[in-house]
Amino acid sequence: MDVWVYAEQRNGELMSVAAELLGEGYRLSREIGDRKVCAVLVGGNVSHLIDELYAYGADKVYILEDPLLEKYTTDGYTKVIANAISEYKPEIFLFGATHIGRDLAPRIAARIDTGLTADSTSLAIDEQDKTLIQIKPAFGGNLMAKIICPVKRPQMTTVRPGVMKKKERDDQHKGELIKVPCNLDSSDINVEVVEVVITAKEQAFSADADIICAGGRGIGGTEGFEMLEQLAQKVGGVVGATRAATDAGWIDAACLIGQTGTTIKPKIYFACGISGAIQHVVGIEKSDIIIAINNDPDALIFSVADYGIVGDYKEIIPEIIAQWNLEG
Repeated sequence: MDVWVYAEQRNGELMSVAAELLGEGYRLSREIGDRKVCAVLVGGNVSHLIDELYAYGADKVYILEDPLLEKYTTDGYTKVIANAISEYKPEIFLFGATHIGRDLAPRIAARIDTGLTADSTSLAIDEQDKTLIQIKPAFGGNLMAKIICPVKRPQMTTVRPGVMKKKERDDQHKGELIKVPCNLDSSDINVEVVEVVITAKEQAFSADADIICAGGRGIGGTEGFEMLEQLAQKVGGVVGATRAATDAGWIDAACLIGQTGTTIKPKIYFACGISGAIQHVVGIEKSDIIIAINNDPDALIFSVADYGIVGDYKEIIPEIIAQWNLEG
């Protein structure tokens, strides 16, 4: 009855959220008592990732390898993981709330008839009955809901990338390897993935960036984001946005930060023309330093900012660009 983590990989590269969830799974397994944290690694040729999973804390690695799993398909991955759950019976199963995790986890939950909490931002273990308490924003972020799954097992949740802390990497740590037969046939997969295309904007935005320069409704249009791009290039960061800006079509939705987008924790976060609505703040509150630029001195963003500048971003950003010293 262990804690499982879906070790999401893409093109043979481990996703950062997998390491984050292993760190969280390690903590939860020890709080439950006498449990192990286990990585579930699925793909066509992914055995080179086993040592990396051990290094991030995995006590066990369940590997499901098959040429038919080379490219992600909902059908194929659901079948082999659901079969593994039925065989080994984990107590808890954590998935990253990525595009793949949000697609895969609900299908598995339906297949094995258990509950699923989407987009958790915090997890805890009940001291009395050792059940998993899954915490997430609700009602537009105005309250935090605590959700439990008291009967069905495993207890499943997707967890926002960027909210959990990775365990310090230890390349000397090793664990147990369990090779799980896939018993997969091409007839089990109803969709053929012909090509995977990653847009340039998806490649450009990274939630793991140390510096993120984001714009909101106050930016006013695409010209404002061109200025933010100049700032990002100068400071070595990437550009992000609020829901209002992406809905307006000023920037690609892949750059969305907040409750319905990506959760981030950069070293420096520039919030330009952003009002500070709770739906956005829940995605940025773990930033080391928040620098807010807004011409409204009463904007809510100033209540969470470490540094606030009241004024027109069109005048302030060029001044920051002019004075920024990358060597300092």
